[in-house]
Amino acid sequence: MLTDAQVTIAFLLHDVSRQMRHAFDLRARDLGVTRQQWRALFYLSRFEGPTQTELADALEVERISVGRMVDRLVDNGLVERRADPADRRVWRLHLLPPACEILKKLTAIGAALETEVLEEIMPEKRRELVCLLGQVREGIKRIRANLENQRDVA
Repeated sequence: MLTDAQVTIAFLLHDVSRQMRHAFDLRARDLGVTRQQWRALFYLSRFEGPTQTELADALEVERISVGRMVDRLVDNGLVERRADPADRRVWRLHLLPPACEILKKLTAIGAALETEVLEEIMPEKRRELVCLLGQVREGIKRIRANLENQRDVA
């Protein structure tokens, strides 16, 4: 039986997210990449050539952690560091073809899981859910921006 505290939107969002990640991890574990590594690969597939600092900021982890993770991705032939043509001190991160294959598999796993999870929900309700979650995300972004602005002013 769920308590009142467990019926809040924040609790439900967190719990759904945790359970989706767990189910995804179980299906993706044979691909040989950690969750943090596949998060990095997804980011690199969307944004070509970021620095390690940009990747760390996007993943919300420490730069030293990203450095070790990128080292492993480089060692596994999934990512390469390339010198920035405009600044020799900067290295840019780029996916290699084997990473693209892993990303295709991860994307298929995610799509199949989402289809399975949502199969009991009518298509119009799914669209409504996506819209509502988008609104929640925008509300959170607005709150974070306001808090960061307040912190910067103080």
